Amino acid sequence: MPLREFNTLSLAIEGYPDRLSFRPGEEATFHCSSRRPTFSVEIARIGVNREVVHSRAGIAGSERPVPADAYATGCSWPATFSLVIPEEWRSGFYEVAFRADGIDGPQAVSHSFFVVRSLHPGGDSAIVLVVATNTYNAYNKWGGGCLYTGSPQVSFQRPLERGYVVKPADRDGFDGRLANVTPDPDPDHRRLQSYLAEHQVAMWSSSAGWPNWELRFVRWAEANGYTLDYAINSDLEVRPEVLDPYRLMVSVGHDEYWSWRMRDTVDSFVDHGGNVAFFSGNAVYWQVRYEDDGRTMVCHKYVAHKTDPVRGTARQHLLTSIWSDPLIGRPENRTTGLSFCRGGYVRFGRCVPRSTGVYTVCRPDHWAFEGTGLRYGDALGLGSHIVAYEVDGCDFVMEDGLPRPTGRDGTPADLDILATAPAHLVSNMPGNNESVVPLSFDPDAIGDLEFTATILFGDASMQNKARLANGHAVMSLFRRGGLVFNAGTTDWAYGLDRDPLVQRVTRNVLTRLSRQ
Repeated sequence: MPLREFNTLSLAIEGYPDRLSFRPGEEATFHCSSRRPTFSVEIARIGVNREVVHSRAGIAGSERPVPADAYATGCSWPATFSLVIPEEWRSGFYEVAFRADGIDGPQAVSHSFFVVRSLHPGGDSAIVLVVATNTYNAYNKWGGGCLYTGSPQVSFQRPLERGYVVKPADRDGFDGRLANVTPDPDPDHRRLQSYLAEHQVAMWSSSAGWPNWELRFVRWAEANGYTLDYAINSDLEVRPEVLDPYRLMVSVGHDEYWSWRMRDTVDSFVDHGGNVAFFSGNAVYWQVRYEDDGRTMVCHKYVAHKTDPVRGTARQHLLTSIWSDPLIGRPENRTTGLSFCRGGYVRFGRCVPRSTGVYTVCRPDHWAFEGTGLRYGDALGLGSHIVAYEVDGCDFVMEDGLPRPTGRDGTPADLDILATAPAHLVSNMPGNNESVVPLSFDPDAIGDLEFTATILFGDASMQNKARLANGHAVMSLFRRGGLVFNAGTTDWAYGLDRDPLVQRVTRNVLTRLSRQ
């Protein structure tokens, strides 16, 4: 069954930068294709406010051919215009809006972005937010393919589909949240389908992109007095020193795809006393490799054991399977404390469709809950459904009413479990597809439960699946030199919109980990 198309607009202007991360003083070059003879560009820093920093009109444009494999190898469009990043531009996320001249309507505008790193790292902020650009690229189907249509590689050298940088909101504020949080279960996510079709937004942009989580976090953080510096995923690969000036690295939302060197950078940072806060879920789940000087990202995913050429070689540790794969030998919970393999989905398809979306507090005396008034068994996130979409957990047992990690799955022995919530891994068997069928490109694909059981335990027997099917979202903290906090859920940032308890926990984490 082909992937359902929601974004069918034929855009008059599209483009992409030569890189996604710059320091002031470096030149950014943009590659564009325009069906109109001229177009304009507007660049704005996006935070609590949208601050326009550059505009240019009358740029000469030409329509460029799109290679058949552009999604995998890039567009190879020639340079259209360039600019040197001014020294006064603050570190941040910069939206690039291209507008074709002479026409109106949504087809006249498209968006790209880049991140500006600090000119004086650590001088203005002790916190660096690492934007999940690998996940954006993995889901972006511009050019006809992505990692979710079976391609083993995707290029950064191409435009983004609609929805990854800017999303419109309905009159009631709905802006394409993937998790279904309506009062009645909606396993087919009909409201989301309607939104995608009405606004001509790409389907996969509900699983990745700036507006979903990071924008919410940044708006709240800046409004509450936090100054953030910025980097992107690949900065952790090519600039291993990028975290050194900071006290705290932050990951937000859906930070799913990590390379070996990215983990080396973060692990070294923590080993030397740096702190990390994962306000994210499904974090560090798949290993990727960068190729072609970082312009291409490789991940064979579910078929890595069959198709990834590094299997059976001296480079097998770089296999682009899940990080928990024994052939890699480096489960993600060594870095994050948790794993999606022991969590799963909440309010997604037929996975816990009536969940209240809350964490049940286990250790209310922990400093993370200071000032909240929460007690043992209380609900955190009521009304905002912070435990939703994809969540991470660990293997644990209950002792005297408190959860304790067993360590059997590689979870650090000193991990403190602060709160938990039920979750479920999607199963896809004949007559029982628990995923979101109308949004699936292949309803016959292997389920996450069957795949994970096979990778971890050798086969998808009923016994092995029973060991993983019903997991938990876990909020946790552990120390390995520095401290690693993990919110254990993609949708934590939705609580920052209006939930004072989620806001207070976030403030406690940011303040403490950025000062010690």
